[in-house]
Amino acid sequence: MELQLSRNLIFFDIESTGLNVIRDRIIQLAMIRYHKNGAPPEERTYLINPGIPISQEAMAVHGITPQDVANKPSFQQLAKEIFEFIGDADLAGYNSNRFDIPVLMEEFARVGIDFDVDNRRTIDVQRIFYKMEPRTLSAAYQFYCQKSIAKAHDALEDVRATIEVLDGQLRRYEGVDFVPEEGEVIPVPVRPDVDALFEFTNDQQIVDATQRLRYDHNGVIVFNFGKYIGRSVAEVLHADPQYYHWMLNKEFSFQVKKIIKRLVTEYQKSLKD
Repeated sequence: MELQLSRNLIFFDIESTGLNVIRDRIIQLAMIRYHKNGAPPEERTYLINPGIPISQEAMAVHGITPQDVANKPSFQQLAKEIFEFIGDADLAGYNSNRFDIPVLMEEFARVGIDFDVDNRRTIDVQRIFYKMEPRTLSAAYQFYCQKSIAKAHDALEDVRATIEVLDGQLRRYEGVDFVPEEGEVIPVPVRPDVDALFEFTNDQQIVDATQRLRYDHNGVIVFNFGKYIGRSVAEVLHADPQYYHWMLNKEFSFQVKKIIKRLVTEYQKSLKD
């Protein structure tokens, strides 16, 4: 697969103790790094001791047991190595915007590393599939590659399958426009250009990976949940400090807490100027 890269691009996949992006932990992480200079891709895969129980539901999906990770290093022990391997690379995966990226961000936050995605382009291959041919990764692999995943829900096999799916999508939709049910036609959005894939697979109105905050039509960051939905985050939290502290102490992602702290600080500073 040939992509137009202005920086490195890492495809990655996570297997975890469960599906809660705040509470659950990584037990397997696989990454394949594509280099902007055209060097051969590099693979990394880790089994990680999560330090918490693995849910029965999760084990039924990926087959990784507590015994498999009992003697493996913790994320804290691996964090620096993983962080350096990723560097400033853009990120790609399957359902990565909704799950893998926020889980990875939370893991880094727990060990005191600010893993910022604001300046990275993220490509969610699932979003291409759902927009063009709605299905799952296994179905996408069958649809685009006419093959079955040998070991579904093994992180490295899933990363490899994701790369093959994107390659199949680039070939299948070459020269094809996206015609939504409503709105304007998007000319040839699936092409070997990271900027185009980023724009097509990301909702530009959503601010954070857990979709708690969004931009309104004026570009103001507003709540996307709860009693203040649709209202300015900065104005609400300045006027209702109790709600602000409630958010800081509840199970909101590290990214959300970082954003609301910044918004409140900027808003209070603007009132003094």
